[in-house]
Amino acid sequence: MEARTSAPRNASRADRQNDPVSQLLLEDLVRLESQVWQALVDGDADADRRMLSDDFLGVYPTGFADRTSHMEQLIDGPTVASFALHDSRILAVSESAVILSYRAEFERPSAGAASEPERMYVSSLWCLRDGEWLNVFSQDTPAAQM
Repeated sequence: MEARTSAPRNASRADRQNDPVSQLLLEDLVRLESQVWQALVDGDADADRRMLSDDFLGVYPTGFADRTSHMEQLIDGPTVASFALHDSRILAVSESAVILSYRAEFERPSAGAASEPERMYVSSLWCLRDGEWLNVFSQDTPAAQM
C-alpha cells in the first residue's frame, strides 16, 4: 500500500474524503480494523497482537490499556460475538499516520439468549511502520442511548 493518504492541499474536505487514494486507504484501514474486531470474535490473542504496535495505547470507558492488556482480555475466550462498522471516515495526520473513526455496533457473547446490542464511536490511529500498517492508538466512546 502506498503511504500517500490525501488529495492535493487545495482540494476541498469533501474531495479529499472521496478522492480515489483516500477511498482506497479508507477501505484498507476498515479491513485492518475489522481484523482487530475479528480477533475479539475469535478469541485470537495472536491475531490481536499482530495488529497492534508495541507501544499501543487504548483509552476506554474502563481506563487505559497497552498491547498486553488488550490481548489479555482474550484469555477466557472471545469478548465479541458479532460486529459491524459504520460511517467510517479518515483523517490523514501525516504521510504515514491516519486516524480512522467510525461507529461500531456489536454484541457480546452470552450463554443462551442474545446479548443486548452495544454501540460506540471509535477513533484509531494507524501508522505505517516498516511497510506495515499498525494500530498505535484507539479510543472508544459509548454512543448515547436513542
